Amino acid sequence: MKNSFDSTEILHIVVSIVTISLAFSLFKDETFSPEAFWLVFLTVGVGFVLHELAHKYVALSFGAHAYYRAFLWGLFLALVLAFATNGSLVFAAPGAVLIHGRITREQYGKISLAGPLANLILAFGFLVLASTTGMHELGTTGAYVNAFLGIFNMLPFGPLDGAHVMAWDRRIWGLATAAFVLLFFLF
Repeated sequence: MKNSFDSTEILHIVVSIVTISLAFSLFKDETFSPEAFWLVFLTVGVGFVLHELAHKYVALSFGAHAYYRAFLWGLFLALVLAFATNGSLVFAAPGAVLIHGRITREQYGKISLAGPLANLILAFGFLVLASTTGMHELGTTGAYVNAFLGIFNMLPFGPLDGAHVMAWDRRIWGLATAAFVLLFFLF
């Protein structure tokens, strides 16, 4: 299993995280707020990166070649929408892990499930952070963001993870989706 990152992949990840963090934080107020940027960076950015890395490492464990690539138009659209709507509407399609090699439907389903499961684990981790430390805002924001990322990615449409999980096993898709819905509506 080759798990190294090349400089192109690292650049794509960094550009995606910074752009997403700017889109979700920059246009909410009249001025730039470093606190808002870091809150988004630590919640959305961490959720995004670990989601994509989960896909990559599960794919690598099946012998596939996997690497992250940013979608420049998706990043541009996120910034434009955030600017045009003063931060009230941000849709981010920052990029994806591209997978090459021979993998089965079951393996592809497991690769697809890995990203949302990373968000589920992060959501619970942020809930623990919120309830056991003085970092309530960071914890609750992180839990909410990761629950949202997970439930959104489990939608069974188009290129979203849920479509691939459902194609592999409808029961597993249903259980994972139910866990996200329950967690999401706890807020």
